[in-house]
Amino acid sequence: MSGIAASAQIHPMAVVEDGAILGENVVVGPFAHVGPRVVLKDSTKLHSHAVVTGKTEIGSNCQIFPMAVIGGVSQSLHEAGEESSLTIGDNCTIREGVTMNCGTVGGGGKTVVGSNCLFLANSHVAHDCQLGSDIIMSNNVMLAGHVHVADRAILGGGCAVHQFTRIGRQAFIGGLSAVNYDVIPYGMLNGNPGVLGGLNVVGMSRAGIERSTIHVVRRAYKAIFEGEGNIRANAAAIRDEYADSKEVMEILDFIAAASDRAISSPFRNKS
Repeated sequence: MSGIAASAQIHPMAVVEDGAILGENVVVGPFAHVGPRVVLKDSTKLHSHAVVTGKTEIGSNCQIFPMAVIGGVSQSLHEAGEESSLTIGDNCTIREGVTMNCGTVGGGGKTVVGSNCLFLANSHVAHDCQLGSDIIMSNNVMLAGHVHVADRAILGGGCAVHQFTRIGRQAFIGGLSAVNYDVIPYGMLNGNPGVLGGLNVVGMSRAGIERSTIHVVRRAYKAIFEGEGNIRANAAAIRDEYADSKEVMEILDFIAAASDRAISSPFRNKS
C-alpha cells in the first residue's frame, strides 16, 4: 500500500499530511488530522476532529470518533522523542476522547492493540501496552504503561490498571476497580484495592465453555486460592492433576510466568 487510494474520501476541511497512506474507501471527516507517518487501511473511518499521529498503523474497518487522539507520544517521564510506534488491528471501534500512546525505547518501542476491540469514551491505552483481540474497555478505563491484556477481557468503567500488570484472557474487571496485581485468565476482580471474586462464569458460558469444564476450573481455583500454601506453590502442586484441562493449564501457566506484579487473590494479604 502506498499513497492515497483513489476511493478514499477526504473532507476538504480535514488535514492529511504528505506521507500518510490511506487505503481503499478510507473516510477522513471534517477537522480530522492524519499525520505524515500514519497508515489507515481499507474502509477505516475517522469522524470529525479525530487525530491520528505518530508512527501509527490502523487496520481495516476501524472507526475513530471525535476528539480521540491516537498515536501521540508517551506520557512517560523518560520520553525523549525516540523512534516508537502504535499498531492497531482490524474492526476496532474507538469512541470519543480515547487516547492511545506510542511505545518507548525502554518498553520495546511498540504499543500493540489487536482486532475486534471496543474502546468506549475517554479510555486510555498508555505506552508499551500489549492488548489482544476482542477486548472491551468501558468508559474512562485507564491502562498505565506496559500493561498486558489478553483476548476477550472486559474492563468495567473507570477502572485503573497499575503499570506492568497482566490481565488474563477472558478476565472481567468490575467498574471503578483498582487493578494493582495480575488477574488470572477467567478471573473476576472487583474493588479498591481489587480483590479476586471468583471466576467469570458468565463470560465462560458465553464463550461456549461447557458446564462440566467450568466445574473443573472451579475446583482448580479453590485448590489454588484456598490451599494451605501460597498461590504459586498451590498452582505448581496441582499441575499434574489438571494436565488434561487446557483452561486450568492456562491459569497455571499464567501464574508460573515471570511478572513484575503479584497475583491477585481473594485475600489481600496472600500472594
